[in-house]
Amino acid sequence: MSDTPQTMHLGQASSLPASPEEARLDYVPNPRTGALYLVRFAAPEFTSLCPVTGQPDFAHLVIDYAPGETIVESKSLKLFLGSFRNHCGFHEDVTVGIGQRLAAEMKPRWLRIGGYWYPRGGIPIDVFWQSGAPPEGLWVPDQGVASYRGRG
Repeated sequence: MSDTPQTMHLGQASSLPASPEEARLDYVPNPRTGALYLVRFAAPEFTSLCPVTGQPDFAHLVIDYAPGETIVESKSLKLFLGSFRNHCGFHEDVTVGIGQRLAAEMKPRWLRIGGYWYPRGGIPIDVFWQSGAPPEGLWVPDQGVASYRGRG
């Protein structure tokens, strides 16, 4: 018997979930339990839909977390984020919802998400959420996304 947990996506053919609610995130044991370190995922081409107009909204998401007992499997995270392509939600709901779901399921020592949304109607909206104060001694680099000037 293997120590690797049963995963739905790792090493399997997987299709894009129809919605975030249907998406299943896989978690695997932290290979460095006890070590304080930061993991970063960047999704510079994230999309969801405006709940009022149905038009696409685009964002650069940055997810930072300090793992606890598990880490999120990256393919399942990619599919989860992709499932928002047909999901209607305001920027605040989408960004905070992603962070809260990851924090609730993965139970990291700390997690933050930055949602850097491209403007529609002339106003860029940036949304930030974190699970609490970062643990003492954790190196937390800047998320590296410029204030809006074409995000370039």
